[in-house]
Amino acid sequence: MLKLKALLRYHNLGQADLARALKLSRPTISQLINHSMWPKTTPRADIEAQIVAWLNSFEITGMQLVGIFEEEKEEGNTKLAAGRCNAQRPEHRNDKKTTEEPDTMLLRKQTLTPQARMAFGLFRDPFVDPQSSAELFVSPEIRYVRENLYQVTRYGTFLAIVGESGSGKSTIRKDLHARLQAEAKPVIIIEPYVIGMEDDDFKGKTLKAIHICEAILASVSPGSKMPRGMEQRFRAVHNALKESHRMGNKHVLIIEEAHAIPIPTLKHLKRFFELEDGFEKLLSIVLIGQTELGNKLSENRADVREVVQRCEVVRLNPLGEQLGAYLKHRFSLVNKHLEELMDEQTLEALRSKLTGHGPKNQGSFSVLYPLAVHNVVTAALNLAAQIGAPRLSPDIFAEV
Repeated sequence: MLKLKALLRYHNLGQADLARALKLSRPTISQLINHSMWPKTTPRADIEAQIVAWLNSFEITGMQLVGIFEEEKEEGNTKLAAGRCNAQRPEHRNDKKTTEEPDTMLLRKQTLTPQARMAFGLFRDPFVDPQSSAELFVSPEIRYVRENLYQVTRYGTFLAIVGESGSGKSTIRKDLHARLQAEAKPVIIIEPYVIGMEDDDFKGKTLKAIHICEAILASVSPGSKMPRGMEQRFRAVHNALKESHRMGNKHVLIIEEAHAIPIPTLKHLKRFFELEDGFEKLLSIVLIGQTELGNKLSENRADVREVVQRCEVVRLNPLGEQLGAYLKHRFSLVNKHLEELMDEQTLEALRSKLTGHGPKNQGSFSVLYPLAVHNVVTAALNLAAQIGAPRLSPDIFAEV
């Protein structure tokens, strides 16, 4: 079975849809995905390219595409294709990655060793989470996202913030809380608990409209009981929001890990957004999630078109050209100059390590997100201290 099958399932894409896009029969696609049986009539490379192009149309790109044409290995058993009808036997694959696939590995959580702290005079970890808004790195892009989120607290807005793991989504949310507290704004933040939330009930618990109603009532009207009937529940929520609004409050519903919201609940959010008091919206909505959230809000998905037409999607991109400025800011927080640790050539080595090309040259990818940068630089500092190097170098990054 190809890893492609798990990717399709995760993004709620059907094999029948893929078959129509490739103009192949459903049994042929089933044999390809489930048994690695590739049609004889069309070169495998052409079919792979068509599949990648189709996935790209749903904004499934970059690291999500790595290895999708490899076979899933079951514990103690590797599935091999046996018989075939209109397909040829899959090509032999070496365990070694081809040059077309990225050679980038995201490191586990890294912590500065005492030896590295002493060697480089780092008496505080430069990569701990910001302790205040003053410690937040504010690039032009972050400033835009930050201000966009702040404006949500003033006007009825439906916003989605999408970014890879470790791109800074949660930090921006914390910054909003701190900013509102400092300014004593009459804004009520409503955050349903998302512990254990998944997009289907087989993997975990789904977030449903009733759970959102409970969170709204608990935040806006503490102590009030949730009525039993569905009609009464939604009426109670609407009335509580109207009463709070007339007292001068604004309300913002923020859902973290929103990539795990099931499609039905995503569609229901549109109805929450339409709760009004006259011409004024009673509830702004902010969804914060990984790139899968962007796929669920794709313009190509007809089943969520009512949400897509109302929701602005803001993406947190890799650091890119801001990498040097970001590291300078981080090390300045611990009174250390970046130039003492690495030169421009070494900085470019770090940039190269976290960028590359996807399979079959389907564009470049970058994992130059804060968390990935933190782990790689920390591991490099630990290695440099271990071997007695006074500074970081391209060779050290190559060994990490």
